[in-house]
Amino acid sequence: MSTTITWLGHGAFLIETAGKTVIIDPFFTGNPAATLTADEVSPDALIISHGHGDHVGDAVEIAKRTGCLVIANFEITEWLTKQGVENVHAQHVGGSHKHDFGTVKLTIAHHGSALPDGSNGGSPCGIFLRTEDGTIYHACDTGLFYDMKLIGEEGIDVAILPIGDNFTMGPEDALRAVKLIEPKRVIPDHFGTWPLIDQDVAAWAKSVRSETLTEPVILEPGQSIEL
Repeated sequence: MSTTITWLGHGAFLIETAGKTVIIDPFFTGNPAATLTADEVSPDALIISHGHGDHVGDAVEIAKRTGCLVIANFEITEWLTKQGVENVHAQHVGGSHKHDFGTVKLTIAHHGSALPDGSNGGSPCGIFLRTEDGTIYHACDTGLFYDMKLIGEEGIDVAILPIGDNFTMGPEDALRAVKLIEPKRVIPDHFGTWPLIDQDVAAWAKSVRSETLTEPVILEPGQSIEL
């Protein structure tokens, strides 16, 4: 069975691979772009990129209800434990671990990571996932950085890049990121959730097609592609 990537709105993605379901940044409650509610999902694992409320989202409720594994940096897993989440796996920037659905490596990201109650959320992270069908790099919330070129050297089948601007890269820097990473395909995210981060995604995709060899894939929340 092939790996499927579904955009759940904002920075949240559902990845189905190796018979498992993984949700990255499970932000449903308060997310106007969400296509699901927190009580409709029962993942095998959650991966949290950083501590902001629109990325930690409903992780505590989902993890306590389902008992799923939660993967995040050390500071976030310590905070989750204090919220009553029992099944956590701490990693940190540059570290990788082979899980039953694939190998996760946390990458650098230039952003913040304070948790919703003001606790220290450690370093923000991007997520590199190697599955049995190929590789996914979810840059998560970040500005442009030149070391994206090193991440691209891993050989990226699908990159997920924010284009919303203001809080993350905007369209111009996201285009530069594509040139550094050179993925086979790229999915834009973290745009359109609120008016502040509205973007002309079709224009951005046209630029990607004309200036790179990467194929842009524009998804609506709830839509999927196969890896």
